Amino acid sequence: MPAVGLGTFGSDHVTPDQVADAVLGAAAVGYRHFDCASVYGNEREVGSSLEQIIKGGIKREELWVTSKVWNDKHNGDDVINSCRQSLRDLRLDYLDLYLVHWPFPNFHPPQCDVTSRSPEAKPYIHEDYMKTWRKMEQLVDMGLVRHIGTSNMSVPKLKLVLRDARIKPAANEMELHPHFQQSELFKYVVANGIVPVGYCPIGSPGRPERDRTPEDTTPTQDPVILDIARSHGISPASVCIKWAVQRGQVPIPFSVNHYRDNLECVTKDPLTDEEMRAIGSIDRNCRLIKGQVFLWKEGQTWEALWDVNGEITPP
Repeated sequence: MPAVGLGTFGSDHVTPDQVADAVLGAAAVGYRHFDCASVYGNEREVGSSLEQIIKGGIKREELWVTSKVWNDKHNGDDVINSCRQSLRDLRLDYLDLYLVHWPFPNFHPPQCDVTSRSPEAKPYIHEDYMKTWRKMEQLVDMGLVRHIGTSNMSVPKLKLVLRDARIKPAANEMELHPHFQQSELFKYVVANGIVPVGYCPIGSPGRPERDRTPEDTTPTQDPVILDIARSHGISPASVCIKWAVQRGQVPIPFSVNHYRDNLECVTKDPLTDEEMRAIGSIDRNCRLIKGQVFLWKEGQTWEALWDVNGEITPP
């Protein structure tokens, strides 16, 4: 897996065509890793760009393309059908990595209010998740995907999946940035041979308004990050991406303008051990993507999704 990927979640302020243009531009400057998802609503446009990239002389096997199955496609053959649709949209014969986007089969309409709750929402039920995972394993057997993985998981959930899976998760995608370092989960996935893939590596400044809360912090405005950026003559965002790669995670930044900087910054002038320790000390446990719309009953707080007490939250 290439050490830096280009995210393709354009949020509400970037059009599918702009994302597709960013994919073309990123490939031209050296990106080979593209992180997609059916729910982003732009895989057809991204697929057009991938087709151009391959026709332009970059071999398919030089690319790493990830996609994800959305929450309303967890049941039965929906997993396989959703993967096939992503392959059609992306104009590919196989995916390098396919993830279960969230461990909750809880659908919510696009752009809904943060307080929205689906009447059919469910908590994490391991037996149900493993039924989905068996279909993920089947995709590998069918040759439609090379690797399968998890996303937005916790240590208690992953322990059960690792116990019961025939094909182990190759990667776990999770929010990772200097203000949310997830040390316990990070160490757990690495210890079990799972690649930690980090979304929101610079703090997700373009995330939807519904995901914002007053207590959120911004790692690119942290004095430690700003001091290091000045000493290296680079942007605070580049410092965050350098830190991620040197820590051993695969960051997935998205930008329609700065993708060259995001890739180039990790090829030279590494952070010192002292700078790495300084960034390690500014973890604020500030989760930005809280997932409130996936809660399964009224009155719950978003912490119920993340097993913050070390146990899976009961129904």
